Amino acid sequence: MSRHRCARAAVFSAGSWGTAVAKIMADAGTRVIVHARRDEIVDAINTRHRNPDYFPGIGLPVNLTATTDPAAALDGADLLVLSIPAQSLRAGLAAWAPHIGPDTLILSLMKGVELGSGLRASQVITEVTGVSAERVAVLSGPNLAREIMAGRPAAATIACPDEDAAQRVQRACHTPYFRPYTSTDVIGCELGGAVKNVIALAVGIASGMGLGDNAAAMLITRGLAETTRLAAAMGAHPATLAGLSGLGDLVATCSSPLSRNRTFGSHLGRGLSVEEATAATRQTTEGVKSAQAILALAHTHGVEMPITDVVSALLHEKITLDQAADALTRRPPQPER
Repeated sequence: MSRHRCARAAVFSAGSWGTAVAKIMADAGTRVIVHARRDEIVDAINTRHRNPDYFPGIGLPVNLTATTDPAAALDGADLLVLSIPAQSLRAGLAAWAPHIGPDTLILSLMKGVELGSGLRASQVITEVTGVSAERVAVLSGPNLAREIMAGRPAAATIACPDEDAAQRVQRACHTPYFRPYTSTDVIGCELGGAVKNVIALAVGIASGMGLGDNAAAMLITRGLAETTRLAAAMGAHPATLAGLSGLGDLVATCSSPLSRNRTFGSHLGRGLSVEEATAATRQTTEGVKSAQAILALAHTHGVEMPITDVVSALLHEKITLDQAADALTRRPPQPER
């Protein structure tokens, strides 16, 4: 096994999860430069070691700096970390691709499926950049950014077809509070991260309607079942969905008030419209954007995903909130497999 490590990482962008992973890597001894769009964020990171938009009260390591220049961020980077909305990935990468080095590894933090194409983030990355799949890794797990920024313990899965590449990324983000595991099951890792957002919307809807903890547990369990069906149909190993990037991420996202998708769903469950819930949540909620794309994948692969179907229909105003609740909780009984 190669002991070469990623000494320098470029993190795109300075959102909550990008900032959290940048801090993890800096704490692991990796030199990190964050690409941010706004001068005031860059100035705050470089002079006050703070990200005032997301974590104003938490200090950032001195080996974490920022720039608005993508070429400067990527100059000499061993690792490019992408943490932008999944639906913005293609356009962003098209602009940044000329600056990616010939040996740079790419790590995707995105948990969504591209509308229209149905491609996972790793597939969009290889298509746009021409980088081989062996140089693209994905990270997914029960990772609530605010807890990680506070130094609370967490773990994640880093998946890549090349085990050596996965181990290089693993060493770049292993800290006393963050334990990364490796895998070669990129499909399972990505789908676990993407579908759990939709299931969290369903759990949030049930919570907002006051349906109780039993309903939440039912949705989590059956949500895992439909996620596993889709992942297996697409070539993933079912056991991956019982791991950190599957069950672990699902439980955290469906259970925590820090979860954007659960929070968005709870707004819907209390009667807010999609537009009102978007305004109230204020941050990117990947499940809202990806639900339709995930459902299209399910149809393509002949997989039944009743929870995803209901959430997508509610988001697109094809059914009412009461109809969604009935559909989520009163399906005909059948054998559990």
